[in-house]
Amino acid sequence: MIDTSPERQALADRLEAAGSIRTPAWRKAVEAVPRELFLNPGVFLPAGNGLWRPVTAAGTDPAEWTEIAYSDESLVTQLDNHLTADQAPGPVQGIPTSSSTDPGLVLEMIEELEVEDGHQVLEIGTGTGYSSALMCHRLGEDNITTIEVDPGVAARADAALETAGFSTWTVTGDGLLGLPRRAPYDRVVATCGVRRIPYTWVRQTRPGGIILATIGSLTTGTGLAKVTVNEDGTAEGRFVSHASFMQARSQAVTPIAGDLSSRVAYADSRRRALVAPTDLDEPMPAFLAQLAAPAAQVVRVRASDGRARVYLFDPNRESFAELVQDGDAWDVRQGGPVRLWDDIERALLGWADIGRPGITEVRLRMTERGHTYCLANSSELRWQHPVC
Repeated sequence: MIDTSPERQALADRLEAAGSIRTPAWRKAVEAVPRELFLNPGVFLPAGNGLWRPVTAAGTDPAEWTEIAYSDESLVTQLDNHLTADQAPGPVQGIPTSSSTDPGLVLEMIEELEVEDGHQVLEIGTGTGYSSALMCHRLGEDNITTIEVDPGVAARADAALETAGFSTWTVTGDGLLGLPRRAPYDRVVATCGVRRIPYTWVRQTRPGGIILATIGSLTTGTGLAKVTVNEDGTAEGRFVSHASFMQARSQAVTPIAGDLSSRVAYADSRRRALVAPTDLDEPMPAFLAQLAAPAAQVVRVRASDGRARVYLFDPNRESFAELVQDGDAWDVRQGGPVRLWDDIERALLGWADIGRPGITEVRLRMTERGHTYCLANSSELRWQHPVC
């Protein structure tokens, strides 16, 4: 087995220089935990044209495998909820469903947890187990509880953790439910995206404890929320950055498919759009769009006449918006009980009026009834998302 301690030290140097590592204890964890142990049996690398090239630890030159393992990138470890690199005979198509997250994002998140010695941590989404191992090194294996919904992924992570010397609490189950029998926790961190933080996590967190999770929709925008649990059972805080993870499987959205023209056949209104839908290609407008229309899915197409079209659909409320490019302008048709584009435009224009503040100006307050978001303390830029 090749000695990767130089690569671990080099990774720690890069993460510290980038500001992802801010404390000596987490640097020691990065230097101590071999990332390559958590990538077995292999990874999928982008091969172009929507294909993924399988690369296995056993079938790759050790020096090349080490270079892959210590790259500053997220590495896909599973496609389509089942396929691993050792099962693929060559380049394949597929949707990534598990990965080893970019080490920079991993360290940024666990630094934001502000852990102290003796803290109990609940991790939602074990994945490869690499972040679990880092936390085990820092806090001790008995203080880490990690939940993974996929039995195969959980088994591989548990084996890797054992190989690395950590016999922690690795549980297969729905992380959105937490794990009450190990509660209360001082910290909860989710390495999967959620539409909203489940209130069950608040119940399982001590007053003064921190919950860190990525909230939003992958079809619009996401943000990393950091909230502190209060004595009265509420939680409040703010968003600390733009971040993206694979959606929790029980909350994954089925992509819109089929005949789009049938979905937009009955429009109730048509007008010139005040905001171009291309603004949603930027992180902050995309994030605000999902606050304004949290259930909307975005579909982008180019019609046979060459004009770009952007669709928003909220199937639950049978509402849609269709935006059609007309030179430098856009026309919008809307139908259904909810005017999706009106709501998004209102958010984006209000944001522009107050100087386009960043995501760190967005506050979040949680109760058992739902979430309330507020931007820059503006009464007009306030959104309430009740529990469904």
